[in-house]
Formats: sequence, C-alpha cells, structure tokens
Amino acid sequence: MERLLEYATNHPFLVSLAVAMAAAVLAFELRSRGQSHSSVAPQDAIRLMNGGAAVVDVRNKEAFAEGHVGGARHLGPDQLANAAETLKKHKEKPVVLYCETGASASRVMRQLHASGFTKVFNLRGGLAAWRAEGLPLQRG
Repeated sequence: MERLLEYATNHPFLVSLAVAMAAAVLAFELRSRGQSHSSVAPQDAIRLMNGGAAVVDVRNKEAFAEGHVGGARHLGPDQLANAAETLKKHKEKPVVLYCETGASASRVMRQLHASGFTKVFNLRGGLAAWRAEGLPLQRG
C-alpha cells in the first residue's frame, strides 16, 4: 500500500488518467445498460409482436412505403410531437418502435416513457438490423 501511495505521488498525471479512464468506462457501461433495458433484438421484437405488441414505424412516409415490418403502424416525423396522444390506447400494452437505425425511435421511446408508457421498446439496430437478419418486409 505504501508503494502505491509513493507511485501516486510520483506520477500524478498517470494516476489521474487512470481514474478518468475508469470513470469513463463505468459511465459507458451504466449508459448502455440503461438503453439496452428498453431495446430488443429483431427476434425478441417478433416474440413481442406475436404476443400482441403494437409496432410503430417512425420513419418518413416514403421510407415506410418502400418497406416496413408487417402490421406496423406509421407515425411520421410530423406526428412525433403528439406520439403519446396518438398511441394512448397502447399505454399499458407493449409497443415496439423502430426507425432505420434505432436513433430516432430511441428519442420517441424516451418521450413515451416520460408520458407514462410502461412497455415501450426500441428495435435495436432499427430496420437495418431487421433486414440484416433476413426478415420480411411489407411494401406499400
């Protein structure tokens, strides 16, 4: 222990750097755990859908028409401010949100959580992850 204190006093920059790195790793881990709690992989989203979850696409209308998850409801960018009001009948039911990569859906998910929705999930990786797993898309 005495040698550790001696090292710390002789190398304050290195010790400060090590402490900062440990804090950064801890913050990253806590943040990713908080986000992954409400994110689901495509296969888990299918299980939720089979259990009656509502699926909501938050991309623009053109992207939705090009291809979307079967049975998904479209909620365009212009409707996102009123997302809680639009989806109020699903407040106690599971809701799976997705966009192209998962970033926009994550923002909507946080908004719905703040409005009292208890079972809102973000499709991890968005529609890109859905396509990567070779899952079907509906057109039109």
